[in-house]
Amino acid sequence: MSVKTIGIRSFYALLGVFILGLGAALLRISSVGLDPFTAANIGVGGKLGLSLGVYQLSLNALILVLVFLFGRKYIGIGTVINMVLTGFFIDFFTWLFTSVLHVPITSVSRIILLIFGVLIFTFGASFYMSAKLGNAPYDAIAPILVDRFGVHYRIIRIIQDVLFMLIAFLFGGPVGLATIINAFFTGPLITFWDEKVSQPLIEKSVKKLSDEN
Repeated sequence: MSVKTIGIRSFYALLGVFILGLGAALLRISSVGLDPFTAANIGVGGKLGLSLGVYQLSLNALILVLVFLFGRKYIGIGTVINMVLTGFFIDFFTWLFTSVLHVPITSVSRIILLIFGVLIFTFGASFYMSAKLGNAPYDAIAPILVDRFGVHYRIIRIIQDVLFMLIAFLFGGPVGLATIINAFFTGPLITFWDEKVSQPLIEKSVKKLSDEN
């Protein structure tokens, strides 16, 4: 893989994490729940007196050790981009929407934020993973289990997300309708975005770059 190819894939991975953080922040300010992993991290991190960015980075570092032991092929530049920046992007967009833009929260806006939040979050996840520069430690768990046991990705991802949703509930994380939707539909939605948008767009860009060279 050439330096230019790595560069454009890194750009798409960073853009995907940026989009993912935006989607998660929309869900966070709407108070309809967050994706299971983020909700669990807010809950546990809050009990420990840590911000989401700091706690999520720490947990990702721990999971990364396990990924290195059992599925190091899923580690790459994209892994670092995701595990370091996701929590801080969510914190930044949350601050932006609540302290600067002052997005009004009403019954109607909650529904709109829920729909767009889930769609944007899953699209961002698909986009950074389709860059093929490694998965976030949390996102690498399902593919590793698929490789080892041959179970369908969607099934493993649903089980994983439901477990983290329970952790979020037990530790007082922001569990709500969006958490339930993400727990059961993150996998299918990521697959949809992969096939329809992310992979075709990124691979077309990479091919165009290769042809120009």
